[in-house]
Amino acid sequence: MSSQRTAATKADTDPVRQPRAAIAPAARSAGGFWDTVRTILFAVIIAFAVRTFAFEPFNIPSGSMIPTLLVGDYLFVSKFSYGYSRHTVAFGYELFDGRLLAGMPERGDVAVFKLPRDDKTDYIKRIVGLPGDTIQMRNGVLYVNGTASEMERVEDVVISKGPGREIRAAQYLETLPGSDQPHRIIHEDMDGPLDDTPVYRVPAGHYFAMGDNRDNSLDSRVASAVGYVPEENLVGRAEYLFFSLAEGTHFLELWRWPWDVRFGRFFEPVI
Repeated sequence: MSSQRTAATKADTDPVRQPRAAIAPAARSAGGFWDTVRTILFAVIIAFAVRTFAFEPFNIPSGSMIPTLLVGDYLFVSKFSYGYSRHTVAFGYELFDGRLLAGMPERGDVAVFKLPRDDKTDYIKRIVGLPGDTIQMRNGVLYVNGTASEMERVEDVVISKGPGREIRAAQYLETLPGSDQPHRIIHEDMDGPLDDTPVYRVPAGHYFAMGDNRDNSLDSRVASAVGYVPEENLVGRAEYLFFSLAEGTHFLELWRWPWDVRFGRFFEPVI
């Protein structure tokens, strides 16, 4: 009996066993907190790397690229297509100047770039002029280096001009000189203020960008608004759509999705 009581007493007062039982839950709690912090940190690093070096999602807020891109489209832009500059770094961090691994856009690419006048606002347009090109609009037809783009009239499209107001616009398949890839454009008329322009000569290291909605696009034709796009301002090339909502529907209005999601536009390439 004496030996049993002594063993029990030693066990009850063991200075090693009691602290282990007391601190184990706290240790596990602290380890779980830091595991969560590390997981979040790794997720942020991965997101930063993907958005800087691979792909970044954008959504379309205006109709300047109709019919190629519609208001409410969501698309991925490849960052590696034209190389990297301070404008391609995710979340707006300015880590370096100049451009690394620079690549030249092809005439006809749909590209995202930073608006030259503020270097902050994202614009998306079609690159129609490369460095050294001459660009001019004549009677609604785009001329590149003196050669007219091919235009084939196709079915008209109905576009919204505000609540309760719709109009029909002429739609064309346009093929740029030197290209064999047609894309769609629209014209409300062929004698708008931007349908006849002087000749623009694209400077070295710059590009000329235009919207596919030719009569409703502020682009390189308007020097005070956009003008020539510096190579450094290129963000990336639009690749494909991954989601689309009807105009006027907010992404978080989930209850409207069954009626307003444009399923037919999912995973469509941007051409």
